[in-house]
Amino acid sequence: MAAIEYTLPERIDKIAVLGAGSWGTAFAKIAADAALEANRDTSVVLVGRDAQAMAQAEQTRTNDRYFPGIALPANVEFTADAPVGLRDAQIVVLALPSQVLREQLLTYGRFISQDAILVSLAKGLEVGTGLRMSQVITEAMEESMALAGADIRRIGHIPHRVTVLSGPNLATEIMGEEPTASVVAARTLPVAEMVAAHCAASYFRPYTSTDVTGVEIGGLVKNVIALCVGMCEGMNYGDNSKASVMTRGLAETTRLALALGGIPSTLSGLAGMGDLIATCSSPLSRNHTAGRLLASGISPSQLHEHMSQTAEAIKSAPVLAQLARRHGIEMPIVEAVVAVLTERISVEQLAPLLLGRSLKREGH
Repeated sequence: MAAIEYTLPERIDKIAVLGAGSWGTAFAKIAADAALEANRDTSVVLVGRDAQAMAQAEQTRTNDRYFPGIALPANVEFTADAPVGLRDAQIVVLALPSQVLREQLLTYGRFISQDAILVSLAKGLEVGTGLRMSQVITEAMEESMALAGADIRRIGHIPHRVTVLSGPNLATEIMGEEPTASVVAARTLPVAEMVAAHCAASYFRPYTSTDVTGVEIGGLVKNVIALCVGMCEGMNYGDNSKASVMTRGLAETTRLALALGGIPSTLSGLAGMGDLIATCSSPLSRNHTAGRLLASGISPSQLHEHMSQTAEAIKSAPVLAQLARRHGIEMPIVEAVVAVLTERISVEQLAPLLLGRSLKREGH
């Protein structure tokens, strides 16, 4: 049976953001401000797990756990009731850690409209499968919709509704309305353009792309490179070392993305170089912070005791290394980070491995 051709929603009345962490909260603000600035009557619902925290946020208009004192726009609603929050939303934003994304979609996917556009904010690879987040979303939604008895033809157009958003987007700076840009990627340009139109605010400029693979690879590998740069900083290495790791890290990212079908220009843009620079350079970056903590003597297993948010690279790095090996791609920086995370070497032994390829021409 042929799949039903996917038709974009005629209008966006409701945007649901599943996940009320720092990035989910920041994106809810972006979407709400975008609607207000464009004079659109669009509601934005931020869906969190903690009923008490969501009730408090509804009363105070702030998410005090992450951004105390920063008021969210009047068109943002808060709820811990996911079925209610997701129901009838034409755009559903998935602001969840990569390792819980499948589980959450299997639980709540049946409450998502069968024609809703799905926006992934997660940056990582799934442990066990090695899948990118767009692939996880597709599989989980297919299973969820099938269990709910959806028309199999509608299940067939799920990949065309999945989009990814990535770029140099540190949530704290966005909440302060500091100007930034990002990339929305989808299989087809009209889908990416619709998402972009509903997150284009005066301080947030989304560009569009059809290179879903390249955008995702750029977003997930930079976390591992930022972890390495954080370790370098914690070891008091200077700017030469950090710039070298960032530049060669971008080369590793590009090699892998191209092997998987990505486009070279994507990796020199916002989702590649832009995100890499922000994540590797800022103390606001969770992965950069995790790297510095590792260099201070904290073991990988103890990081959660010192960080309130997830550093995606801790779990993604070994999966990334496996993916690269399967495709025959050399990623010495990633391999060195994995060696530290698996405690095969200490942070002090990291340096010789970082640039450990045989001598080659640059660009190879």
